[in-house]
Amino acid sequence: MASGNGILEQVQHMGRSNAHCPTTIAIAGGKGGIGKSAIAVNLSAALAGSHRRVLLIDGDFALANADLLLGLTPKYTLRDVLDGARSLDEAISVCNFGFSVLAGASGISRLATLGESEILGLVRAFSSLKSVPDTVVIDTAAGLSPAVTRLSHAAQEILVVICDEPASLADAYAYIKVMRRNHGVRRFHIIANMARGDGEGGRVFAMLKRVTDRFLDVSLRYTCEIPDDPYMRRAIRNQQPVVIAHPGSPSARALKYLAKLASAWSPPAETRGTIEFFAERLIARPTARLELVG
Repeated sequence: MASGNGILEQVQHMGRSNAHCPTTIAIAGGKGGIGKSAIAVNLSAALAGSHRRVLLIDGDFALANADLLLGLTPKYTLRDVLDGARSLDEAISVCNFGFSVLAGASGISRLATLGESEILGLVRAFSSLKSVPDTVVIDTAAGLSPAVTRLSHAAQEILVVICDEPASLADAYAYIKVMRRNHGVRRFHIIANMARGDGEGGRVFAMLKRVTDRFLDVSLRYTCEIPDDPYMRRAIRNQQPVVIAHPGSPSARALKYLAKLASAWSPPAETRGTIEFFAERLIARPTARLELVG
């Protein structure tokens, strides 16, 4: 059996074979029902509309629903890839809105405890992609399961979705705290969703930042607010991204602005220049950090 160092060496060797590195973005928030999946789908569609190759990964392995928002019926999922039954290319579906989707499935919470052969299999699956995306968007699940934090840690950028609810702010704080304490993540982009009236997003962000400034050594960057918009709800019912179905609506304009910001993000210098870097971070074992956090 290969040693841990042997696996890392194999991963790094594969990383030298490809010169393209996508930007990887995780959509998170802790609380369910705050619109993470809708933001992930619309960000993917808006980025694709600006001529970027986008792969959306549905990281909710218990209640995967990105395919439902898009009217997709995927034949294969990430579970088939991990089981070795299908290649990653076979498991990826192309939707009608210009981007690709890797559907999740229940029973993949074991992602946190993959064996060495599965680790290499997952990395090889990414290294064998025929078309490497420019951007990978990861729609994480609600809660703080190992799968959620592992997918978040694998991403280069984390978008935390909040709304004007005490439970949303409490769960977002808990998520940020865990990512800082267990994975050393310091930088988070914040999106205020379902904002009712101009300025509400900034006010909600300020409440969260006051607490994190007091207790956590992190940097929160206010990205934008997404208005509470009946056109968004209509698009969800019709299984379409609002940026395509109602491009002039308030929520669509805000989401296209988010995509404009995200398309300016570039992979950090620490990457080795390949999509395998994402897979390597995905399977990296978290190390608990001895820090005093509130």
